[in-house]
Amino acid sequence: MEIRDKVVLITGASAGIGLATARRFAAAGAKLALVARSADVLNHLAAELKSQGSDAVALPADVSDPKQVQRVIEETARHFGRLDVVINNVGQAVVSSIADVNPDDFRRIFELNVMGPLAAMQAVIPIMREQGGGLIINISSVVTKMNIPGIGAYAATKSALNMLSDTARGELASENIRVISVYPRATATDFGKNALGVQPQHAPGSSRPSDTPEFVAEKILAAALNEPDEQYMDN
Repeated sequence: MEIRDKVVLITGASAGIGLATARRFAAAGAKLALVARSADVLNHLAAELKSQGSDAVALPADVSDPKQVQRVIEETARHFGRLDVVINNVGQAVVSSIADVNPDDFRRIFELNVMGPLAAMQAVIPIMREQGGGLIINISSVVTKMNIPGIGAYAATKSALNMLSDTARGELASENIRVISVYPRATATDFGKNALGVQPQHAPGSSRPSDTPEFVAEKILAAALNEPDEQYMDN
């Protein structure tokens, strides 16, 4: 897909990978719908991007609430007249063993990491069908390809998202709606600090250096441009 002048909605746009992705897509000429819970941060980001010549709108919402997801999808399509790309980026982790994980914490991240993207997909698919196609990019995690003690619940939510993506890819291909899974590695953000469960100092570590959010954003842009089924950080 050529990104210039395309309308791109990004969830979790206020920090980390989402923030870097918003800036990178704006630099590539996209029109941005910015979604996160923090209205103040989103408004500041939208003003920043507009000052640089980009078209951006802030749409505060809690992605774990399907009604709010439906609203921001509809507002984006109404504001710009179309919606070409949805990047389901927002997510949260739980750090705990399977034996000890709090079921309420697991439900909470499942609502955000799985039901949120599902709600976005179900809201945008009719719009993309009507306009003749579109692109859905779901941000998964490379931990779904591993078995790492302490983050099984988080990996399970992202594994569920993988299956939704893989199945939707086949179901929607004939309608020119493409679905891509992106697999970040450890990334230098506050994601770990915001995890539910045990304190971050007890969370599993990684021996390799963390990627920067900007590096991951570049890979997400590459995924949008080249449209592989899956985008890893080392390809």
